[in-house]
Amino acid sequence: MTIQAAFAYIIHTISPLYDNREAANIAHIVMEHITGMSRLDRVVYKDRPLEAPQQQQLETALQALLRKEPVQYVTGSSWFYGLEFTVSPDVLIPRPETEELVSWIVEELQTAGRETAHVLDIGTGSGCIPIAIKKECPSATVWAIDVSVGALEIAALNASKLQQAVHFEKVNILEETAVENLPLFDVIVSNPPYIRQEEQADMQQQVWGFEPALALFVPDQDPLLFYRHIGALAQHKLQAGGTLYFEINEAYGQEVITLLTAQGFREPTLRKDIFGKDRMVKAFR
Repeated sequence: MTIQAAFAYIIHTISPLYDNREAANIAHIVMEHITGMSRLDRVVYKDRPLEAPQQQQLETALQALLRKEPVQYVTGSSWFYGLEFTVSPDVLIPRPETEELVSWIVEELQTAGRETAHVLDIGTGSGCIPIAIKKECPSATVWAIDVSVGALEIAALNASKLQQAVHFEKVNILEETAVENLPLFDVIVSNPPYIRQEEQADMQQQVWGFEPALALFVPDQDPLLFYRHIGALAQHKLQAGGTLYFEINEAYGQEVITLLTAQGFREPTLRKDIFGKDRMVKAFR
């Protein structure tokens, strides 16, 4: 099977599950993963046959895609902020909206001349947030915590691979005593679980069937669970005048603002994402 034929084969095989454009995008990602060749090179060498191990990789990938497994887990790779991150079902697949959150933080640190800030990311997953911040602000001291050992292993792997010095620790922020030994920070950021369990019915199977529920869902009766705990933590672990940033559920923007105000934070600000949805919050201690 040639490179061109393999590309067409992928599209044909997964077309019952995806529209033509998405099927083609997935096919490009899979072919780049299998061949190690760019899109342009695959056009130039379209008649080159796949080697036997590559054909086996192709069949394995197709079986996973037909189970609706996200292509990022199939290839073990996802791009975020211009960096290629290793991902697995232990971590969420990085989203474009979270890139906007990183951009907001980096822009404000650089504009204020605070590139040496001490930064903490809570619920780090793949490590995409702290690693991207560290790359853009090399003089910053960056920490990241998570409750999942599997996630921390992936995050540490990414930091090593991308040559960014980030300190990782296993911490459950829902346990008050677990955070006592954390130092003080100038910036605390978190993209915590914020999807209500009842919203699962409206989600794609590619998300709820494969991405870690631990990082996705909160109880229907307590959707602000993590924001409340992180806000309380930040009152003790954020320097006076320090900044707290959140990614949020679009349905709870005003509720998060009200919560942070009640906790004593100043100037809470709500920001929309590229899709026009309430997605980020900033507040000062």
